[in-house]
Parts: sequence; structure tokens; C-alpha cells
Amino acid sequence: MVKSTQIGPNGPWSAMAYAILEEWDAEWAAFCRAMSTNAWTSGTLTPRFVELVAVALCTACTNLDRAGVRQHIRAALGAGATRNEILTVIKMGSVMAIHSCSLAAPILREEAGSEALAASVRPVGETPACDRMKAIGQWNTAWDPFFQLDPSWTDEFMATGAGIYGAGVFSPKETELLSIAFDASFTHMYAPGTRRHIKGALAAGASVSEIMDVLKISVGYGVAACNLAVPILAEEIELLERTRR
Repeated sequence: MVKSTQIGPNGPWSAMAYAILEEWDAEWAAFCRAMSTNAWTSGTLTPRFVELVAVALCTACTNLDRAGVRQHIRAALGAGATRNEILTVIKMGSVMAIHSCSLAAPILREEAGSEALAASVRPVGETPACDRMKAIGQWNTAWDPFFQLDPSWTDEFMATGAGIYGAGVFSPKETELLSIAFDASFTHMYAPGTRRHIKGALAAGASVSEIMDVLKISVGYGVAACNLAVPILAEEIELLERTRR
């Protein structure tokens, strides 16, 4: 078994997985490392923000990569990120689960039909969080179907989300770039949100290169497959060889 070594910058890599892979296939490992760590070395995004994007990718409710979360929280803190910034990213990773409703609520309305929908109508009551978002032009019409199905719960959700996005922890540009990472991630691939947040990032002053580097971090995180499986393969080969002795 190859012992863990430090490679810098690690980027999305587990040092142990990379060391094993480098021993087995040095050429492919070098190509893959250059590609997957490009956003860490390009200088387009600050080291702090690169690591925050990596935290977002790992902590997203569609991914939940425990080892990656710890690795990139540690690196983000080392690069100057604050507890509040990292906690905000974690909160963002939680509320992205709303896309379950964005996807399914319109389908539910279509399939249920008018009679079933009429029978399930809930009293609207007061919806201050939704009203506030509509008043400031932040309401997304993709939320209309589940608002119509359950306005009270939708308002509870919007109050939760507004507390994150309205806190001013990140600049509008950084908020949009992080949102792109969540939606474009290969574990999510939510096209409507990706387009909306790319438009928002451009409007907030992000460059094409900055957005592209967020996407490169997302692609580079494909090496999570190596981080997970290469050490297991090495362990199983070592176990098999021991049983044959």
C-alpha cells in the first residue's frame, strides 16, 4: 500500500488516492491532475473562493461527500474564509432541495386534474416572506406551482431561504457563482437554475472566465471517483495477494 503523501495543490484530490494512482499510471495521473486542479492554479478566482465553491460541491444535498467537505472546509479556513461564509454555503446546500418541488409540483398539478386540485385547495392566509420577495422582484415563477398547492409551507421555505440570501454574507456576484456550482454540479444538473444564475452572475459583473472556472471546479470534482475507489482497489489487491501467499 502506498502511504499518503502531500501533493500541492491538492485541488479536489485525496493525496492518498493520487499517490496510488501516480504509481500505477503516472501519465494519466499527470494529465488528470493538470485538468482537475486548473481552477486552483489559474488565478482567475481567489484561493478562498475556489475552496468555497469546492465546499459547495461537496456539501450539496445531492452529493454529501464527507471527506471532501472536511478537506475543503479546512482549506477554505486556511485561505481566509470565515465561519459565517462557510456556514452560509452549507445552508445554501440544504435549501437547494427545493428543486424537488420545482420539478415535481408542475407534474403533480398536471396529473391530478382540476377536480383533485380543487378538493386539495388550502387557505392562503398570510404569506409575508413570499410577498416580500415578490415586492422586491426576487420571486421566481417556477415557484408558482408549489405556492398554489401549499402557500403556507412555501412561505415557510421562503423565509428560510431569505435568511440565507438576504444576509449579505457574500456579494451578489459571489452568491450567483456559488449558485451556479450547486445547479451545474454533475450530481444535480438543474438546467433552469443554471441558466438563471449564469444570467445573474453576468449581470452582477462576473466574467466569462470566472463562470468557466466555477464549471471547471465542478468537472474536476469527477476525481471523487478516484478518491473513493482507488484506495479500495489497492486494499483489495493487497488482501488478495496476502491470501495467495
